[in-house]
Amino acid sequence: MWTRIVREITGAARQGGGDPAMNPRLRLAIDKAKAANMPADRVKYNVDKATGSLDGISYEEIRYEGYGICGAAIIIDTMTDNKVRTVAEVRHAFSKNGGNMGTEGSVAFQFKHCGQLIFAPGTSEDKVMEVALDSGAEDVLTDDDGAIEVLTAFADFEIVKKALEAAGLTAEVAGVTMRAENTIELSGEDAERMQKLLDVLEDLDDTQEIYHNASL
Repeated sequence: MWTRIVREITGAARQGGGDPAMNPRLRLAIDKAKAANMPADRVKYNVDKATGSLDGISYEEIRYEGYGICGAAIIIDTMTDNKVRTVAEVRHAFSKNGGNMGTEGSVAFQFKHCGQLIFAPGTSEDKVMEVALDSGAEDVLTDDDGAIEVLTAFADFEIVKKALEAAGLTAEVAGVTMRAENTIELSGEDAERMQKLLDVLEDLDDTQEIYHNASL
């Protein structure tokens, strides 16, 4: 868990600078680190290393796209210090588990880059909806188990998150994501094969996030 968070902190700091007040992506990565109980001095060390205050390994962010079972769309965000190794591992995972690696842009158009906040069951739906929509959220959805999902435009995520927190509403999950515009229903053996492919991709050392449009 910490390895991936370190890579996320490193990538965010290298791209947007080491000040979380001016770098929303770094701020999100630090929030993840806190949630995972990463010590503050380790967070600072990795920010300093990424911004050149310390000598360190240079990481590069690379996105791969491909197709899973029955043509389900998959996006894999990675962070690596060796892109030759990473692309080989991703390609191998696809080819050995019934998928096909695609080219840049082959499936990304099927997803929307947006902000997502998820609140635990029992949270006041009316209060979440009022604050979220008033602060610019695009939609508020309630799952069957009572969990509440707030969706925002990518650019509005921080504004909506701060408004909800100011109202005493803290999300269990908060971050930016790639949300599938449409889903492909898979069941039985197809669902099992798709889950295996996703598990193999998830277990790759360089994987940061995986997005897909399969309903399993």
